[in-house]
Amino acid sequence: MEEIITLDYGSGGKKTARLIEEYIVPAFDNSALGELGDGALLPGGAELAFSTDSFVVSPLFFPGGDIGKLAVCGTVNDVSMCGAEPKFLSCALILEEGLPLETLKRVLRSMRLAADEAGVQIVTGDTKVVEKGRGDGLYINTSGIGVRKYRLPGLGAVQPGDAVLVSGTLGDHGTAVMLARSGMMDGELRSDCAALNRLTEAMLSSGADLRILRDPTRGGLATTLNEFTEGRAFGIELTEDLIPVRPEVRAACDMLGLDPLYCANEGKLTCICAAEDAERLLSVMRGLPEGRDAALVGVVTDDPRGRVTLRTPLGGRRILQKLAGAQLPRIC
Repeated sequence: MEEIITLDYGSGGKKTARLIEEYIVPAFDNSALGELGDGALLPGGAELAFSTDSFVVSPLFFPGGDIGKLAVCGTVNDVSMCGAEPKFLSCALILEEGLPLETLKRVLRSMRLAADEAGVQIVTGDTKVVEKGRGDGLYINTSGIGVRKYRLPGLGAVQPGDAVLVSGTLGDHGTAVMLARSGMMDGELRSDCAALNRLTEAMLSSGADLRILRDPTRGGLATTLNEFTEGRAFGIELTEDLIPVRPEVRAACDMLGLDPLYCANEGKLTCICAAEDAERLLSVMRGLPEGRDAALVGVVTDDPRGRVTLRTPLGGRRILQKLAGAQLPRIC
């Protein structure tokens, strides 16, 4: 039987990795692909960072954000994780026949506001319209370019004893979108959708010995850390009691049968830094609204290698694998 694409291939987990590794990378193999991070660093006179992302979230509007804000912040964050200052974005719109113009105007206003807040400009783009029933209202692609200001040594510099930090509570975005989609939204649960370039600038200029930055979007923190450890001579151990999760997010995940460690985030980052710099870096992060709930959640280990494990409150340890399927499809 011929193999076909399923929603699992968009989960950010194992099938997404297979799609990238077996089909996409071999088709475009070149030196600029590097470690397949959030963006590419381009050689030239001034070293540039470049990233692109497509957004297909359903519903288009959710507590804390919408597809327009998501498109701007998501690409700004990907460029920022490269140690670059985001400068310019493109905006490509795929509109479905029948989309109310007032909806489009609302999304575009949101994009403009998010771009202004992040200090970037939307300078080029494209618009296409597809027949009714073939576009789910609105899809957006944004590409971003920025100037590299800081050099991050990457995964090759990670060593046992290094600290693993997160900038705040986990699972807010994925849970908020899922509840909005199901009609069960209640209370103050909101997406964390936000641009992180101000936070990354403060962290990178602090002088702390940072190894790598990443924003854990699809697949959540657990999948992102698995991408760090795969094929490496180190592992990562998280301590469950140290991981910040809002009580309402934990309650919603329990109700929906989800795990906050695998839920998407759109305004949080994770990083690995030298252990002696962890407290100083946490102080810098907590000094900004985007990092006020920053926490040290784990440590790099030499056993087991290539694995992410979770130390439970009872002292046990379980393996956290990559997300196997689509826990929450269409959340970004």
